[in-house]
Amino acid sequence: MITTAGSYIYLVSRSARRRDLLKQIGIRHTILLMRETLSRPVDVDETPVPEESPADYVYRITHTKAEAGWLRLKQRRPPVLPVLAADTIVVLDGRILGKPKDTGHAEEMLRALSGQEHQVHTAVGLAFQGQIRLRLSTTIVRFRDISPHEIRAYIASNEPYDKAGAYAIQGKAAAFIINISGSYSGVVGLPLFETSQLLEETGIPIF
Repeated sequence: MITTAGSYIYLVSRSARRRDLLKQIGIRHTILLMRETLSRPVDVDETPVPEESPADYVYRITHTKAEAGWLRLKQRRPPVLPVLAADTIVVLDGRILGKPKDTGHAEEMLRALSGQEHQVHTAVGLAFQGQIRLRLSTTIVRFRDISPHEIRAYIASNEPYDKAGAYAIQGKAAAFIINISGSYSGVVGLPLFETSQLLEETGIPIF
């Protein structure tokens, strides 16, 4: 167990949003890069498995990321500390909406989400001393009707790119949202309740 107040963790993510959320609850961290060069293949295959539910998918990807991060940490031999990983997906009518590949893909997803209710699943995993603990946050989000002009203008802001479902709740897309039921931080990309549970179980104090 880690019990010192000065303890920190490794984060398997380049997401500035996740870094900001960890800072919000006072968790010091450093990024554990999964690829050292652009020529290397990706460490985690995020291709869905046939008949896999969205919840099972996001659990599996998060577990794989945490496991890969832990193995990478042991290979590099830096200080051995907990490795945190997370994955976020948007689900509409049972269909997973990932990050948009291009402008047309972003427009397609936003049109589908317009006036509809969808789910946001974010799984968080913590790897340490051979164990991987997982938690899942599920939030219901309802969009108002979005006009074609609004969709084009939003895409032109470049905010949808690198975002699950092609939108950022913490950005301009907040104007599209009628209500949410669940975790705001989970929709942003790191559910702080579930994350704090995992950290405290590992002996890392939040306050």
